[in-house]
Amino acid sequence: MTQRNNKTGITDIPDKNILILGCGNILFGDDGFGPRVVEELLKNYNLPENAGVINAGTSVRNILFDIALCEKKPEKIIIVDAIDAGKTPGEIFELPIDEIPEKKIDDFSMHQLPTSNLLKELKDLCKVNVIIIACQVENIPTEVTTTISKKLIEVIPEVCKRIIDIIFTCFRNTEEKQHWPE
Repeated sequence: MTQRNNKTGITDIPDKNILILGCGNILFGDDGFGPRVVEELLKNYNLPENAGVINAGTSVRNILFDIALCEKKPEKIIIVDAIDAGKTPGEIFELPIDEIPEKKIDDFSMHQLPTSNLLKELKDLCKVNVIIIACQVENIPTEVTTTISKKLIEVIPEVCKRIIDIIFTCFRNTEEKQHWPE
């Protein structure tokens, strides 16, 4: 099995049918969950050539704005982020765009209103299928730490599998199956 590097830069976005964005601040514990999922995908999974992976960190708004301005957009955007939705720590769930919490403890990323509006525009006006995979945080520290809760680390493979399933379903429903790596 040949390992592909699907790490995507901004200039590569128009070439990707599926874009995976790992959101969050790696310096605030559990908030770094999205980037950790992206690391795992790039390190341990073979993705099709037209699936791109970006560690969006705290810059998701800029990336979404660039996508909105691109003539050619991805068919599907999968966003991975950790939030506090009052669920069990480590619980994985899909979050409809309309249910993005207005406030997040660190308020760095996709939870701010301009970003959620960009997501709605991409979905409604640009016909991009936007999927948000969220993980319930256990703790967002008040001091800088790169340590993620054990409960969140344990579910990273589950999130990766869910992403792979979404990608595979997309390919199964199109003629692009030949792009899936062996």
